[in-house]
Amino acid sequence: MKLRSLLFVPADRPERFAKAAASGADALILDLEDSVAPERKRAGREAIAAWLANERKVPTFVRVNPLDGDLTTDDLGAILPGRPDGIVLPKSEGSQCVRRLVALMEAQTGGRCALPPILPIATETPAAIFQLGTYREVTERLAGLTWGAEDLPAAIGAATSREEDGSYTAPYEMVRSLCLFGAHAAQTLALETVFPRIDAPDALAAYVARARRDGFTGMMAVHPAQVETINHGFTPSEAEVAQARTIVEAFAANPGVGALKLDGKMIDRPHLVQARRILDQA
Repeated sequence: MKLRSLLFVPADRPERFAKAAASGADALILDLEDSVAPERKRAGREAIAAWLANERKVPTFVRVNPLDGDLTTDDLGAILPGRPDGIVLPKSEGSQCVRRLVALMEAQTGGRCALPPILPIATETPAAIFQLGTYREVTERLAGLTWGAEDLPAAIGAATSREEDGSYTAPYEMVRSLCLFGAHAAQTLALETVFPRIDAPDALAAYVARARRDGFTGMMAVHPAQVETINHGFTPSEAEVAQARTIVEAFAANPGVGALKLDGKMIDRPHLVQARRILDQA
């Protein structure tokens, strides 16, 4: 499943589902958690169930409510019959939470069908930070790994996670980095968190470029207007693809060589790994 862009949509706003699906996003995230008020959860479940019951052209994930409450079982009971393409797990605290969610899904389905993969939001509590290395224990259950920069500062009483220019403060830069490495250690997709502004396309493009530079493979979006920029930013350019092919062909023509000269520069095995990754993305 290609996941450059995943677009959030409140579950209790079904009139927005079709527009979101037509946005070009690689996947939708129908949200039953933060964007839906408690008294609207049931309506959100019903809207998701109706959407999943119809043929869909865009993969659809559902963000359920956290495991520390009493809503997750009701969420799963409503949505699993429609076979969502993935489950987004908020406030996840490592592999133990993934296993708990799997157990809840197995109880709901009776083991009669394949379970959807799980996308944990892996940095929303202080305890979660110390569990980022455990996701490698449940790689086969994962659709990817992502992080959040809003719940964690609230949980510890921080005023904000951002500097005045919009960049992250030092603690949250660390959290972002740990999530990035935790995802790659688990051999799953590393997905950048949302960019909250929808009125700053140049800043969004810079944010996406930084994420791809650092090793993220995709990103979550909060508005359809962000999707095109995100997809473009996480798609290798023609020049990158051509260079990657040249590197792969150079090593293929020189089997057993650990390093070689190409266009006046020395390249070695890490360059080959990166070239193959670019071709996979393309």
